[in-house]
Amino acid sequence: FMFKDIAEVKSALAAQQYIATDEIATVIFLAEKLQKPVLVEGPAGVGKTELGKAWACVEKRELIRMQCYEGLDETKALYEWEYAKQMLYTQLLRDKLQDILHDTQTLAQAADRLAEEEDVFFSKRFLLPRPLLRAVVSEEPALLLIDEIDRADAEFEAFLLEVLSDFQVSVPELGTIKAKHMPLVILTSNNTRELSEALKRRCLYLFIDYPTTEAELRIVKLKVPDLGPQMAKQAVELVQRLRKLDLKKHPSVSETIDWARALVILNAQNLDAQTMENTLTVLLKHEHDVQRAQRLLSEFSVDDDDQPPDDRSAGASTRHRVPPSKR
Repeated sequence: FMFKDIAEVKSALAAQQYIATDEIATVIFLAEKLQKPVLVEGPAGVGKTELGKAWACVEKRELIRMQCYEGLDETKALYEWEYAKQMLYTQLLRDKLQDILHDTQTLAQAADRLAEEEDVFFSKRFLLPRPLLRAVVSEEPALLLIDEIDRADAEFEAFLLEVLSDFQVSVPELGTIKAKHMPLVILTSNNTRELSEALKRRCLYLFIDYPTTEAELRIVKLKVPDLGPQMAKQAVELVQRLRKLDLKKHPSVSETIDWARALVILNAQNLDAQTMENTLTVLLKHEHDVQRAQRLLSEFSVDDDDQPPDDRSAGASTRHRVPPSKR
């Protein structure tokens, strides 16, 4: 699959329920043409991982995901050698040794005969591939998603850079293994530490920030179509206001979607103060943040008087009261 233009990228991602900006679509388009990895940075929960999943679906490639963490090293990312299985084969050899060597006359002949059996003991049958090696040896083109690379150590980052340069890895037991198909690669980072300039030079760079009100409303309507349009609008407006507060953790887009789904499950008809207070912890995960947000809720209220009692489909109108100090 090859994109003809940027508009096709946006359309294809939209078909996977991923709303891409022009910048996102451009970077994905160029990454495919230039065969370059994409480094996506931005706050947690803005859709970086989802972009990788959607891209894999569009390209009809297997998604191979590697979750990074502190202490991750190349052996955990590449492969595991199944020594127990190899020992079992060695036991079988011991049982068959007499049959194999029965017609040899010298020690040299016996050694040569044993050498002929080495492929049995040093082969891929004992190799348990981890994500990086899976992407290299895959029989079909794959997409490698390296999630939260900023959580891994700088030493692993340097090793990863080497792999991304030529997509071949060395396995001591087998030698060098080169990729049959060049995988697409997307790396995500939440900016918990600064990544090396070398890695950034190797990749196309993309920063995904929190969406605008209009973009987030489109996402909510797409992901939670059962939420009424007016309720969706009010929910997104409140989330946008919460992100302007000095919070320990701002609500992510994924948490906005979770909140919208919670409102549907609770059959909430109006985004009133009681509903907001009861569901606030779907958005905020620290007590300090909840307390700050509750002060905001006193300014964010729903006026039900303007609505006909039997017509709930139109949703509720929102009234924002400005504190006297800000008038």
